[in-house]
Amino acid sequence: MRAVQISTLDGPGAVTVVDVDEPEASAEQVLIDVHAAGVTFPDLLQTRGLYQIKPPLPFVPGTEVAGVVRTAPADSGFAAGDRVVAFPGLGGFAETVAAHPVATFPLPDRLSFEQGAGIPMNVLTAHFALVHRGGLRAGDTVLVHGAAGGVGSASVQLAHALGAKVIAVVSTEQKAEFARRTGADEAVLVGGSDDVPGFKDTVKQLTGGRGVDLVVDPVGGDRFTDSLRCLAPEGKLLVIGFTAGEIPTVKVNRLLLGNISVVGVAWGEYWMRRPAYLQEQWADLLPLLADGKLDPLIGEVHPLGQASAALDNMDTRRGIGKIVLQVR
Repeated sequence: MRAVQISTLDGPGAVTVVDVDEPEASAEQVLIDVHAAGVTFPDLLQTRGLYQIKPPLPFVPGTEVAGVVRTAPADSGFAAGDRVVAFPGLGGFAETVAAHPVATFPLPDRLSFEQGAGIPMNVLTAHFALVHRGGLRAGDTVLVHGAAGGVGSASVQLAHALGAKVIAVVSTEQKAEFARRTGADEAVLVGGSDDVPGFKDTVKQLTGGRGVDLVVDPVGGDRFTDSLRCLAPEGKLLVIGFTAGEIPTVKVNRLLLGNISVVGVAWGEYWMRRPAYLQEQWADLLPLLADGKLDPLIGEVHPLGQASAALDNMDTRRGIGKIVLQVR
């Protein structure tokens, strides 16, 4: 089968497309013919050996896929021909992959394979952040950083579907338009220059000075302190990642004065200790996916042979929205 392979840790430009043997599914695994694979930030980090999971070289990356079941265990709930989404963790950038049933989910007929491939890492992370760690309630106001990226756009759409008012923070007008398409009520520029005010001041104006109930932050970097200043009393800042590269620090007196919280969001760490949680999440999301309240918006689709370019677009932040590889 054709597959993308990381054989050196020299970044996106060094990945290659090769012919490798198909995986052999164990008696406990679902074998899936992959139609689309999502491109994620961990995939990018793995091209440089910077992710905490470091498989021996060479290996096939790819954490999330959508496709059709070829074979499945009798007690898995899946059968040959089923349309599914899966979270194999590795090996997804290939024509065939094996996944555990607990990390395999039914894909509603109304969704394309490309949309399905954009769900596991981003939407399940957003769900864990907003619902489990953030305690989101209908009527809350949510500020989302990196709102035109994968996790950010998923957070915008899910928060909107759950009845929140959403303010998206982005770096360009083009990304602002994309954020509005995903469901943002307002889209503001990061700003901070003489020409564009910083997002903090704009957010305060949009909320009548009150601030927001939740901040979703997959970016980190130098915007962290102003994000704290955007919080309403008893608000929460949800720390998801650091795509800006810099891990920020916090002066805890800011938390004390506003009765605000900084909350860690480590979805992978949580579900690996409690694998059944993945199916609980899917059961919660499936009605929203089936009736269109949650309708993943794909930014870019690249053929499998252009995996290097897809990863590079993520690396340089040229990509908008979820980036997906078309395998079949």
